[in-house]
Amino acid sequence: MRKSDPAHRVSILKERRQSQFAELEKWLDERRVTEIECLVPDLTGVARGKILPREKFTEDRGMRLPEVVVAMSVTGEYPSDGPFFDVISRHDSDMHLVADPRTVRIVPWATDPTAQVIHDCYDRNGVLVPFAPRSVLRRVCELFDAKGWSPVVAPELEFYLVARNTDPDLPLKTPVGRSGRAETSRQAYSIDAVNEFDPLFEDVYDYCEKMNLSVDTLIHEVGAGQMEINFLHSSAPLDIADEVFLFKRIVREAALRHDMYATFMAKPIAGEPGSAMHVHQSLVDKATGQNMFSNEDGSPSREFFWYIGGLQKYVPAAMALFAPYVNSYRRLARFTAAPINTEWGIDNRTVGIRSPVSTPQARRVENRVIGADANPYLALAATMACGYLGIEQRLEPTQECAGDAYQSAEALPRSLAEAVPLLRGCADLAQVLGQEFLTVYTEIKDLEHEEFMRVISPWEREHLLLHV
Repeated sequence: MRKSDPAHRVSILKERRQSQFAELEKWLDERRVTEIECLVPDLTGVARGKILPREKFTEDRGMRLPEVVVAMSVTGEYPSDGPFFDVISRHDSDMHLVADPRTVRIVPWATDPTAQVIHDCYDRNGVLVPFAPRSVLRRVCELFDAKGWSPVVAPELEFYLVARNTDPDLPLKTPVGRSGRAETSRQAYSIDAVNEFDPLFEDVYDYCEKMNLSVDTLIHEVGAGQMEINFLHSSAPLDIADEVFLFKRIVREAALRHDMYATFMAKPIAGEPGSAMHVHQSLVDKATGQNMFSNEDGSPSREFFWYIGGLQKYVPAAMALFAPYVNSYRRLARFTAAPINTEWGIDNRTVGIRSPVSTPQARRVENRVIGADANPYLALAATMACGYLGIEQRLEPTQECAGDAYQSAEALPRSLAEAVPLLRGCADLAQVLGQEFLTVYTEIKDLEHEEFMRVISPWEREHLLLHV
């Protein structure tokens, strides 16, 4: 039988999976694990799933959940009719979740020996559920793999530490540190300001080490109580997305243990900068191991410029993935350390698409548009999709912006209501990300916007109640 035969490939995959599960069982035995957190990321990046006894996990080798579980809004709702049900079954069908053994990790804060494993979603025919976030990223990675390209990505994730706030009507405040005082001024790159929260970050680094996350540097960002963690560059985007997904759980858990909240909202505090997830990205030629963004003489390659051209053309259409909530667009304002357009430049932080100063082998592109609130799987899939389309279509970028990009016109959607129709109408992104996914995602975003519009804000009560 030829190796290209589909039946042969399926057989090889089954053998590989059996081997992986044998290693997984050995790993669980060595650590005397008694419970398994079976996790699956939903459209918002929230961890859904079940907690199973070790015996049940081993016996069932997976679990079933209603497919709508990974296709709900941030409030846990989904449409009652419309195109959503052209993709999602009205019969509340189950999907089969299969553990990815490579993702197993100990839960460091659990009292009893507990492991967590991220799962992939399959339908009854053994096909990946197309609207599950991990499926979307897998789909895009396969396109790059078919070209012989290995995408290299590295996120920089910003977040705020805030005082506990149990009343959503009250503004958030910065937490009290070791000194007994809360930050009241901006402390960009301040070591002492980070040291204010040493006990918290000692837990964060301890948890990250025990979970083998490839986190790099921690810095204090511009905002009061705003931090940033950098991840090491990786040629496995799915692994990095998993790590960002798990890191958010770590920081939230550690913050709660120190009587504060950690939030990845794009704009949690009025008057302070928003939080981004800048993603550095480049391509390696699998055949040569060389960075495809640089020529042999060290100059920028055609692929480098085409990748930027793809980002410039398709980022506006992908904004509902990069800025997924109504709050996300509060961050994208002029002169607030966040981009307002798709200008590009070298070592220029006012642009939406930046190329840091680097050696030819490390030449890369940084997408500065993405918010910290974006689902890491969908954000990586979307930014890679934009660059992929740029290379496929040989899209030339505009002239490099050598000045202040804030002086240029705004060229990004200003709201979720503007962004969703652009994504829904982009046939090229639908082809790369999957039409079924785009249908489910845009219908959910429409629903979230409708829910938001039913809420009356404090600003409206303050300025309109007695004045209009």
